[in-house]
Order: sequence, then C-alpha cells, then structure tokens
Amino acid sequence: MSMFSNLLKGGWLMLPIFLSSIVAVAIIADRYIVIRKSRTNVAAFMVKIRGFLRRHDIKGAMDFCVQEKSPLAVIIRKGLKKFSFGHERVKEAIETAGKQEINKLEKGISILATISGVAPLLGFLGTVTGMIAAFSKIEDLQDSVSPSDLAGGIWEALLTTAFGLAVGIIALTAYNFLVSSIKKLVNDMEVVSNDVVDTIEDLARGRKFKDDSEV
Repeated sequence: MSMFSNLLKGGWLMLPIFLSSIVAVAIIADRYIVIRKSRTNVAAFMVKIRGFLRRHDIKGAMDFCVQEKSPLAVIIRKGLKKFSFGHERVKEAIETAGKQEINKLEKGISILATISGVAPLLGFLGTVTGMIAAFSKIEDLQDSVSPSDLAGGIWEALLTTAFGLAVGIIALTAYNFLVSSIKKLVNDMEVVSNDVVDTIEDLARGRKFKDDSEV
C-alpha cells in the first residue's frame, strides 16, 4: 500500500500532520546547515584576534573577521568597530550583536518545538474521531455489522496516531539536538567575546596580555 493511499485512509487529519512533517523537515535541514556553517575553531580564532590586538591592528582583526564569515566573527567585528570609544562601548556592541546572531540561529526552532507537541495530539484526535466513526457504524448497522464495515474508522484511528507520533518523535529529537548545538555556539561566543573585551581593557590600561597558552 502506497503512502498516498495510507494518507487517504487516515482521514482529513492526516493532511495537517503531513504538512507539519514537511515544515519540520525543512526547518531541521535549514538549521542543521546554518549551525554547521557557524562552527568555528575557537582556540585558533582567539589566538588570531589576540595577535592583531597586540599589534594594535584593529583593521587587520576586522578583515580577519570578515574572512571567517561566522556568527562569532560577525559579533567580534561589530565590537571592534567601537574600539576607539573604549572597551565599554565594545562590550555593548558585542552584546547587541550577540543577541541578533542568537536570534538568527534560533529562527524556526520554536515552530519545530510546536510541531513536536502538536503532531502527536493531532494523531490522538484522529484516534478519537476514528473510533467515533467506528462506533457510529456499529449503532447504525446494529446486528448486521461486519468487520469490513468498521475498517475505515479503525484505519483512521491507527494511521493518524502512528503518523502523528512518528512526526512528533522526529521533531522532538531534532529540536533537542539543534538546541544543544546552538547552546554550544552561544557558549563559544561568550568565551571569545569576554576574552576580546578583557584584552581591549588590558590594552587600554597598559596591562600585560594573557598568554596564548591560557586559551
């Protein structure tokens, strides 16, 4: 039996479940690609930025960030634009840019979370409507009821539940994976951002820089 015929057997509630599965797959694929491209070698990035700052080469640091093309590089570049205004302005710029980049990373994640909860509920609703249809036939046919007469309602009950649970499980698993990956990226952003702000403050106050072995 083809998937299309199964969808038809499941009744009208299969349509929103099927559509939600398409949306979920699209979000999962999109966020996975974005997160994969956003990953940065944090230790190497910090060493490079520190090197530029030690040489007072702010333009070189900003050019390096442009080449990196990652959310982390975008945040640091926007912070370095405020270098001439002091480390407090740099910190503010980094915090603002950080919020913007996190929002970009989390785009669609809330929809995926909703699908993981709603899809199984739609499946259970299909179960209820399917069983209602089955018992309604029993009442209408009374003594002449046969197994084939009940098949439609039972098919709807079982298929919508199965598809709804399948979509919900996949969406929830992907949601947890993506959230965990985003948290790792955010943690990396915080570590590098704090290090850059501290380095700029040290530079402004004439302190010695941290050694790269501390990265």
